[in-house]
Amino acid sequence: MQQREEKLLDASVESLISRVAHLKNALHSFIYKLENEYERLTWPSVLDNFALLSGQLNTINKLLRNEKTPSFRQQIIIPLLLSPDRDEELAKLTEQRVPVFSHEIVPDHLRTKPDPEVEEQEKQLSAEAARIGPEVAQKQIQTLNKLCSNLLEKLNNPRDDRDADSAAIRQNKPSFNPADTNALVAAVGFGKGLSKCRPPGPVAPGHTGQGPMMSGGPTLQQVTIGGGSGQQQGMGPGAPQQQGQPGKMPCNIKTNIKAASSMHPYNR
Repeated sequence: MQQREEKLLDASVESLISRVAHLKNALHSFIYKLENEYERLTWPSVLDNFALLSGQLNTINKLLRNEKTPSFRQQIIIPLLLSPDRDEELAKLTEQRVPVFSHEIVPDHLRTKPDPEVEEQEKQLSAEAARIGPEVAQKQIQTLNKLCSNLLEKLNNPRDDRDADSAAIRQNKPSFNPADTNALVAAVGFGKGLSKCRPPGPVAPGHTGQGPMMSGGPTLQQVTIGGGSGQQQGMGPGAPQQQGQPGKMPCNIKTNIKAASSMHPYNR
C-alpha cells in the first residue's frame, strides 16, 4: 500500500513538473517576443499568447484538484544534507538559480509561512481593521462602491459618444473675443482708440512734434482720442503737443503705415 502511494506521488510530481515546464517555456517565448519583436507584434497575437498561458494554468489547477492526485499539502519536505559547497546537479536542476543548499538558503526555499516582517504588517493591518467601527466601515464601503460604479459607467460608455461630446464642447467654446477683434481692426484701419499724450509737465519752447517726417508724403499721422466723446482730432507735423490730462495713462503711439494714413478721415 505504501509503495503504491509512493508511485502515485512520484507520477503526480513528474506530471506537475512537465506541466510547469511547458508553462515556463510559453512564458519565455512570450517575454522574448515582447522584448525583441514588439514592432511586429500585433494585438491578436498578444491575446493568443495570453490565452495559451491561461489554458496551461487551468490545466495545472485541474491536475492539482484531481481526485487521483495526492494532496501535496500533507507532504513534508525534510533537508537530508546541507552543505556550503557548490552542487552542480542542484544548479543544473534549478537552472543556476540555487547553486548551493546551505543553512542560509534552506529557510527561504522551504518556508511555509510569510517572512516575519510580512506577518508583522498583516497583524498591524488586522488591528487597524478591528478598530474601525461598523458605521465607519459601512460609509467607506459605500464610498468605494460609488467610485467603482462611476468608473464602470465611464468605461462602459461607448467611445463614439465620448468623442461626440468632446467635439460638441470644442465647437461651442469660443476661441476668440469678437469685441477685441473689432477693436483691433478699428485701431489698425482707422486709428480708433489710439491716443498721443505725454506725462504732465511743461513743454520746452520751440519743441514741437516727435521727429522729422519721412520723405514721400504725409505718412505719419498722430491722433488724440477724447476720453468720453470718442472723437478724433488730427495733428499736423508742426502742431504743438497738448498737456497730459489727469487720469490718462501716458502713451506715445506712432503709425507709419501709408495705407492707414490715407484712410483717416482728416486726410481725405
